[in-house]
Amino acid sequence: MIYNNFQDIKLSALGLGCMRLPVQGDDFNQIDVEATREMIDYAFEKGINYFDTAWGYHDGNSETVIGEILKSYPRDSFYLATKFPGYDLANMGKVEEIFEEQLKKCQVDYFDFYLFHNVCELNIDGYLEPQYCILEYLLEQKRNGRIRHLGFSSHGTLATMKRFLDAYGEHMEFCMIQLNWLDWKMQNAKGKVELLKEYGLPVWVMEPVRGGKLAGLEPEYEERLKAARPDATVVEWAFRFVQSIPEVKMTLSGMSNLEQLKENIATYEAENALNNEEKDTLLQVATAMTSKDTLPCTACRYCTTHCPMELNIPDLIDLYNEHVYSGGGFLAPMAIGALPEDKKPSACIGCRACEAVCPQNIKISEMMSDFVERLK
Repeated sequence: MIYNNFQDIKLSALGLGCMRLPVQGDDFNQIDVEATREMIDYAFEKGINYFDTAWGYHDGNSETVIGEILKSYPRDSFYLATKFPGYDLANMGKVEEIFEEQLKKCQVDYFDFYLFHNVCELNIDGYLEPQYCILEYLLEQKRNGRIRHLGFSSHGTLATMKRFLDAYGEHMEFCMIQLNWLDWKMQNAKGKVELLKEYGLPVWVMEPVRGGKLAGLEPEYEERLKAARPDATVVEWAFRFVQSIPEVKMTLSGMSNLEQLKENIATYEAENALNNEEKDTLLQVATAMTSKDTLPCTACRYCTTHCPMELNIPDLIDLYNEHVYSGGGFLAPMAIGALPEDKKPSACIGCRACEAVCPQNIKISEMMSDFVERLK
């Protein structure tokens, strides 16, 4: 197992994400405890020492199951991470209640790593709202030794991350973002890594294989990768890409069975990062894959100067592209839901003034109409 230095500790470069544990039948909320125990035992045997859970994973059952299994191991033999569930605005005033319950569920006296969960457009105001005292409470727990390291995760935009960092950055020690070779450009993961580097924060990676969507590619793309690295699987390419980013200290994979775990651990037995030529090949494949179903906006912003509704059209196109390419998901609805009504796609009046100046000849009004329908 490869290890990375974080402050004064050594972390396994691969961590076990506990959001997609084995389940019984088709019920996502009923974790198969024995299958999970087998995976965790194997993970320990092969050197994984980082386990990441959260309040909402498996409808609240992940923390309980992980706590029950990990209690069989010495407390100083693993690092446990969980998160404050601010993705649900109803939780904002419950930081103490939830934190105390998490300690009980996980059967520990402290968390090695604790995160603000998914800082995004929908909850940034709540996270920064002084009356909730979220940061103050978590810093108190850190002083009391019940949190060893404090950080945050984010699916938000670069601007939202910067706003959070400008407010709380001095207290943050790490940040988890969605980072993979497809989202390096599509979700501007590259820009987010650069932002975190400015603040001196190491990067934790989630969705390195994009929820399994990068585990299998169309034959034409697989052949291009096979020509560059004949012995590497598509999944290995995803992890080797992450290994090539020096700011990354922890990569989490939500492995659902022992076979996936064994395959990924084998990849992390040696560091074999992509070289620049291989990275270019992978990013060219990403461009080819996304160009089929997305709009070619270059963010020149000519459109915004002609929009009578003053819509942020490039940002809306980015969200539309993500939503269309991913076949739905929560990112676009989350971001659109945080906008004022007069700044949402539904506010477009179809005047086509933007289209008259678009160098890419994008049918923006049709995109807005389609976006509204897709979000229903």
